[in-house]
Amino acid sequence: MRIVAGRNRGKLLAEPEDRSIRPSSDRLREAVFNILSTRGLPAEARVLDVFAGTGAMGLEAYSRGAARVVLIEKDGTALKLVTENVKRLRGEGACVVLGRDATKPGAPPPGFVADIAFLDPPYGKGLCEAALSALDAGGWLSPGVLVIAEHDRREDPVWPEGFVAEERRTYGKGAVTFLSRG
Repeated sequence: MRIVAGRNRGKLLAEPEDRSIRPSSDRLREAVFNILSTRGLPAEARVLDVFAGTGAMGLEAYSRGAARVVLIEKDGTALKLVTENVKRLRGEGACVVLGRDATKPGAPPPGFVADIAFLDPPYGKGLCEAALSALDAGGWLSPGVLVIAEHDRREDPVWPEGFVAEERRTYGKGAVTFLSRG
């Protein structure tokens, strides 16, 4: 697994030793960021990577110019991986790793509100919807936030009130839904 583009292009990320963590593939990340580039990403975006796993999505955004990235992960093994990957990319100044439950995230770091939020929870548990509701209620998301949620392609999530699914793409067993405020 590697960073696809930007200042850290080609750098390898630490990967899980087993299948307990399902990182987003290089192909999926490249496709998502191609779609994002057509939407005109905000310069120096503030990015939130929830259920971060290895941190691949947030760190791809960092490599492509995100000003600040907050990565939330509660699993101990994944937390070690994402912390290692931030160090590999020398992102300690711009990237913050938080060991929290995304469905009960508490307050965001001072001055942080996400322009882009990636959610990639374990499939089939309704965690995308629960986390998105909690993050919105907790003040983590900007008024113009773009949410990119990865879920099982067989799922048809019911998104929280105020969010509208704009686009959905399938990649293998997964689907990616782009949401904005309605």
